[in-house]
Amino acid sequence: MTNGPDQIRSASLSPPPSTSAQGLAQLTNISHGFFGRQGGTSKGLYDSLNAGAGSDDDPAAIAANRARIAEAIGAESSAHLLSCHQHHSADALLVEAPFSGRPKGDAMVTRTPGLALAILTADCVPVLFADREAGVIGAAHSGWKGAMGGICDATLEAMEAIGAKTDRIIAAIGPAIGQASYEVGPEFQDRFLAHRKSSDRFFRPSKGDRLLFDIQGFVHNSLTRAGVSQVDVIARDTCALDEHYFSNRRRNHQGLPDYGRNASVIMLKP
Repeated sequence: MTNGPDQIRSASLSPPPSTSAQGLAQLTNISHGFFGRQGGTSKGLYDSLNAGAGSDDDPAAIAANRARIAEAIGAESSAHLLSCHQHHSADALLVEAPFSGRPKGDAMVTRTPGLALAILTADCVPVLFADREAGVIGAAHSGWKGAMGGICDATLEAMEAIGAKTDRIIAAIGPAIGQASYEVGPEFQDRFLAHRKSSDRFFRPSKGDRLLFDIQGFVHNSLTRAGVSQVDVIARDTCALDEHYFSNRRRNHQGLPDYGRNASVIMLKP
């Protein structure tokens, strides 16, 4: 199911605007949101809701933005808004309590209420997961390396290890780079075809030997192949929507030195 611009709450001083996915929104024990760049305190390149500690933004502004996101999601404090040092792996971490710092990993799962799992992206695909019956949630960062390397499968396996069942899980794919913006070369396509021959349907021709890759479609297919019965897609192109989302590819096109990060968050309500 696709959620359009009409489902984005209008920006206001508080809380920062976010997008919700229909399936997750129907789960009364779950709080979630896909946050973009609006409604924060950062300036310049990072205007305004930059949640990325890995950026060169003012740390005080990042902390203030994360506090605003934590409040919007219903977390007790910003210390309960948890994010990892994402490194395009297939590493899914079990989280049972707030942690300090940024442990390496590209997904988190928990059955502990009050822990807000935050995925940070700037074109990569954020995926949020929930099994309401088991009281288990997950969140994954799926760039192309993670998508091909199995980060979604690893997240599902980690959720099942603490009581979830894949066929009960509802997943939501958040805003990410759209196919029209994701131009790649033939060598990129070759990697995916070597991984899965049917991947050719996620590429369409562009100029010359260039191709356009549908990473959201590839991630969606990976989830349905794994047995997830409901996968909602928020079909919003982070690269094309400058006012709404941070984008690394747009940063490269514009020759800018850095970029902010969007936050996608899910939490079991206390």
